[in-house]
Amino acid sequence: MTVLIPLHDPSALDAAEAALRVGGAIVLPTDTVYGLAALPEFVDQLYALKGRPESVPIAVLVASTEQAQTLVRVPDPARRVADTLWPGPLTLVLETLDGQSTLGVRCPDHQFVRDLARRVGALSTTSANRHGEVTPPTAEDAAASLDGDVALVVDGGPCHGVASTVVDACDETLTILREGPISAEQVRAAALR
Repeated sequence: MTVLIPLHDPSALDAAEAALRVGGAIVLPTDTVYGLAALPEFVDQLYALKGRPESVPIAVLVASTEQAQTLVRVPDPARRVADTLWPGPLTLVLETLDGQSTLGVRCPDHQFVRDLARRVGALSTTSANRHGEVTPPTAEDAAASLDGDVALVVDGGPCHGVASTVVDACDETLTILREGPISAEQVRAAALR
């Protein structure tokens, strides 16, 4: 049975950390939409709960640019963009440190999520909905839309945001892969700072 805890409950952060550390998946609010999160070593759960094809990558949420740099290479233009537009609704696709693949990384403008990432490390996170469907705006509906139970639902009230802007930031081109709350013009302006 899924446990639901209000975001402002003093034990919410501890409960989320405990659920993640034992391999659970959780639903949590972000600055955009409800997310479905797990530690990277348990990312398979996210694919199963969403019914998402394994060919579609899952991004990570981090607490800071410094935490992102433990996972990916951040070239100067991407660093300027991150320094200007993070925390916020912007996912940067960057090369992993080994140069073998890419990873979408986002630092959300949501204190709870950043605090959780500080405690447990980067969170593999995707929107809390069945693959290809709209993310429900409430915590309970987001959890109910998934194909199975999650360990914990953190209820932060309605989330009516739009999924983040996604930018390929591996080189200076800064290609917009998905339009979102942050415009291409804002990304380009940030890269020039």
